[in-house]
Amino acid sequence: MGSLHRASKTLKSLRHQLLLQATQQFDSSSRLSGSSDYRLLLARALCSHPRQNAKEAVDLTQYPPERIRNFSIIAHVDHGKSTLADRLLELTGTIKRGHGQPQYLDKLQVERERGITVKAQTATMFHNSNEPQPFLLNLIDTPGHVDFSYEVSRSLAACQGALLVVDAAQGVQAQTVANFYLAFESNLTIIPVINKIDQPTADPDRIKDQLKSMFDLEPSDCLLTSAKTGQGLEHVLPAVIERIPPPPGEGSGLLRMLLLDSYYDEYKGVICHVAVVDGMLRKGDKISAAATGQTYDVLDVGFMHPELTQTGVLLTGQVGYVVTGMRSTKEARIGDTLFHAKTIVKPLPGFKAARHMVFSGLFPADGSDFEALNHAIERLTCNDASVSVTKESSTALGLGFRCGFLGLLHMDVFHQRLEQVTFHLSLSHLVAVLWYVLLDLLTMLEVQNPAALPSNSKQRVTASWEPTVLATIIIPSEYVGPVITLCSERRGQQLEYSFIDRRAFMKYRLPLREIVVDFYNELKSITSGYASFDYEDSEYQQADLVKLDILLNGQAVDAMATIVHSLKAQRMGRELVDKLKKFIDRQMFEIIIQAAIGSKVVARETISAMRKNVLAKCYGGDITRKRKLLEKQKEGKKRMKRVGSVDIPQEAFHQLLKVS
Repeated sequence: MGSLHRASKTLKSLRHQLLLQATQQFDSSSRLSGSSDYRLLLARALCSHPRQNAKEAVDLTQYPPERIRNFSIIAHVDHGKSTLADRLLELTGTIKRGHGQPQYLDKLQVERERGITVKAQTATMFHNSNEPQPFLLNLIDTPGHVDFSYEVSRSLAACQGALLVVDAAQGVQAQTVANFYLAFESNLTIIPVINKIDQPTADPDRIKDQLKSMFDLEPSDCLLTSAKTGQGLEHVLPAVIERIPPPPGEGSGLLRMLLLDSYYDEYKGVICHVAVVDGMLRKGDKISAAATGQTYDVLDVGFMHPELTQTGVLLTGQVGYVVTGMRSTKEARIGDTLFHAKTIVKPLPGFKAARHMVFSGLFPADGSDFEALNHAIERLTCNDASVSVTKESSTALGLGFRCGFLGLLHMDVFHQRLEQVTFHLSLSHLVAVLWYVLLDLLTMLEVQNPAALPSNSKQRVTASWEPTVLATIIIPSEYVGPVITLCSERRGQQLEYSFIDRRAFMKYRLPLREIVVDFYNELKSITSGYASFDYEDSEYQQADLVKLDILLNGQAVDAMATIVHSLKAQRMGRELVDKLKKFIDRQMFEIIIQAAIGSKVVARETISAMRKNVLAKCYGGDITRKRKLLEKQKEGKKRMKRVGSVDIPQEAFHQLLKVS
C-alpha cells in the first residue's frame, strides 16, 4: 500500500510540474501574449488528455449524437483557415504545440507551397467543456477553390455548421461570397469569425458591417480572433457546441454512410473517409457501394485523431475512415452511399460523376520518356480519381496523354505535382475546354481536342456551344473602368454591379475558354494585385465558333489547332503566325506559316530559305552559266521542300499557349 501511495503521489507531482512548465512556456511566448484564457486552456489540454498520450482505445459508445458536432472551416485564400485549424487542434490537445508542422492538415507539398487546401481532411477532437462528459468534435477541412466545389459540397453535406473566416483587414472577398452561399444552400449554421484582429490595419467594425449588408449576419454573432496570437480562440469551440446542432440520424436504423474522400496507401490500399448518417459500422462487416454495386469486407475502421486511430466501430453521426481492400480510388466515388451488403436502403442524395471542364494534352519532349510519364501519371491518379486520362497520338508531338480536369486550378495543381515527380522530363502542355458542335448531318459531336473537329466542307458545323462560368470580381473602385474593358474584350456579360464600402462587386458571365490562359494574370496586373477573383461553373451557351488551323508548308499541325470565336479568329491567327515565325529556325528551303479557317487563309508569314552563293566561283564568262547554276539550286530547294521536315521547338508550343 505504501508503494502504491508513493506512486500515486509521484504521478500527481509530475502532472503538476507539466502544468507549471506549460504555463510558463506560454507566458514567455510572444505569440500568445494577448490571451491568458487561451494559455490556460492550452496548458490544461496538454495535461488532461491521457487517452491521447497513452494511445488508449477510445470508447465511441460514450458519444451519442447529441454530444457530437460536425463542422467545417470555410474562407477565402490566405484568410487564416489552416492556421485556425491548427490552433483548434492544439487547444483540444489533439496535437502538441510546437509540432514543427504548420498547416498540419495540409499534407501535400503543393498545398504547403501555394498556401491552399487541395484535399479534404478530417480530424476528430475531444473538447472538455464545463460539463462532466466531453464533446466529440469532427473538423472537416475543405478546399476553398471552386474547382473542388463538388468535393466541398460533399464534405459540407456531412456537417451541420461552418466557421466563416474573414480577414479583419481585407474583408469579404470573392471566395468568401462563393463559400458562404455554398454553405447557406446546404442549410448549415454559419458562425462568422473575424480573424487577424492583431494586424495594424484591422478594422473589425467595418467587416461586421460588410457581413451584415452582404449576408445578413448579425454583428453580435461575430467572433473576434487572432489565430496567430491565440486571442479570442477560447470562445470558438463553446460557440460551436452552443450554436451548431447535433447530427441527425437513426442509430437503430440500417447503415448508410456518405463517402467524403479517399486516398491511396501503399500498404492498406484505398482509405475512405466516411460520415455515418444512420446505423453503425463494425470491423468485419460486409458493405456495398451504391454507385458501383461492389461488395467489400471492412478490414479496419476508426477515426482521424489526427492520424489513423483504430476504434473497431463507428456510430451514427461520427466521421472516420474505412479500409476495405479497394485497389483503386476510382472505385471510391465521392458522394457515394455505403451500406451493409444484402440490405436495401435509399441512397443519400447528391451523388454525381465528376464533370471535366478543362482538358490538357501532355507530351514528353523525348519519345523515350513516354513510359516514365505514364508511370508518373498512374502514381498521381491513385490519389485523384477525378482526373480522366486517355492515351493520345499527335503527328507533331508523338505519343502522349489527354487529361481531363475539374477546372483551371485543378489542372495547374496536377501539372505542378507532375513536375515534382518528373522533374527531369521536359513536357508540353496544350490546354482546351469541352465544346459541343452540331454537324450538318444532324450529329452532335463532343469536342475535347480541337484537332478532332472536322475542317472539311463535307461536314459543315451548323451550331456550336461553349462552357461558361459565373465570375465574381471584387476590386477597389478606382479600377472599375479597366476591369470592365477587360471583361468586354473577353466576351463577358455583366450580371451584377454594386459597391461594398470602397470596393466594387461585379458578377460576369464569361466563356471558360477566355479565362483559361491568362485572364487572372491580366486582372491582377491592371488592378495592381488588389483584385479578388472567383468563378463557378455555369451552363453552355451557343456561340459562333470556328476551328483555326496552323499550316506549315500546307500541312496542318494538329497539336496547334484551336477553336476560337469567329470575331477573334483573324486577330488570333495573326498573333499565332507572328509568334511561330520567331521560334522556328530557318531551313535550306522556304517555310510558309499560315493560319486558316477551313480553306480560307486569314494570316500568313514566310521564313526565307538559307541560300548558298553558287555564283561565288563565277568571275566572268557567259551569263548562261550563271543561270544554269541558279536553276540547279532552285530545283534542289524544291526537292528539299517536298521531303524536308520542319522542327518545331518546345518554346513555340509554350508561346502558343499565351495567345490561344
